[in-house]
Amino acid sequence: MTFTDMDDAFAESERITRENSKTFFTATGLLPAAARRAIRALYGFCRSTDDLVDRDGATLADVEAWRARVALPAAAQPEAALRAWAFIREQYSVNPRYEAELIDGVALDIGKQRYATWPELERYCYLVASTVGLMSMPIIGLAQGTTFDEAAPYAIRLGVALQLTNILRDVGEDAARGRVYLPASDLARFGLTAEDLLNGVHDERFTELMKFEIRRARDLYARALPGIALLSPAARPAVGAAALLYRAILNEIEAINYRVYARRAHTSGLQKLLRLPAILWTVWTLEPPSTGNVEVSDIKATSA
Repeated sequence: MTFTDMDDAFAESERITRENSKTFFTATGLLPAAARRAIRALYGFCRSTDDLVDRDGATLADVEAWRARVALPAAAQPEAALRAWAFIREQYSVNPRYEAELIDGVALDIGKQRYATWPELERYCYLVASTVGLMSMPIIGLAQGTTFDEAAPYAIRLGVALQLTNILRDVGEDAARGRVYLPASDLARFGLTAEDLLNGVHDERFTELMKFEIRRARDLYARALPGIALLSPAARPAVGAAALLYRAILNEIEAINYRVYARRAHTSGLQKLLRLPAILWTVWTLEPPSTGNVEVSDIKATSA
């Protein structure tokens, strides 16, 4: 494996990040160069894994074949995005447990496209999003004196908030694929069914459902944000920007009157730039959670 091979691999991760998540690309631009390259390699792996199950005819056998490819060392990786990620995984000793759990979560999109209750959906959000934060922590680093287990509950909660935001933004796109992620118990609370979402129902019931889920997401963000103060100082602006720019998507959903079937709520590049000064001020003024009062997530993760 040559330097050129690795340069090409990291360039591919950079391209995947830039083309698929402008919010993440903007936020990670605030990281130091080495961490920025590493985190975008992580994104390249995550995005490539997610894209696998969005292909027509994807099977669980495809997922298991992918799992075996992902596990290969960097020197044996034929695919650029996986070569970059394997190099970073080895360099930072990332716990393979979270890599495996992310693949487990993505596999659910093949066989399970309905969730009965919030705890079921919360578990899915952990698998496909919180694991990304847990894999990030060895790369971006923690504040002096902070342990992985102290910071993990906040990373988990933030991952769930980010994924729930994705789900709310993508209700229309998911319905077009025959997918309904919002829990059946929440739909029933407002007199709705999965078939209503598949049929694009947009009425007072749907609006109240979306308001309910947005409140849940905002509460998750509020309880996750103090954990940013547990990260290394160099990492806080990027993680804070990612969290707060994603949280702003909830405002955009409200601004389009919850018409998520017809439009994809997003913040423009200019909006992101205008928000950054306030975001950075918020991040730098966050108080770390008291070590005696660290909240423990129902979804536990440890470094073991």
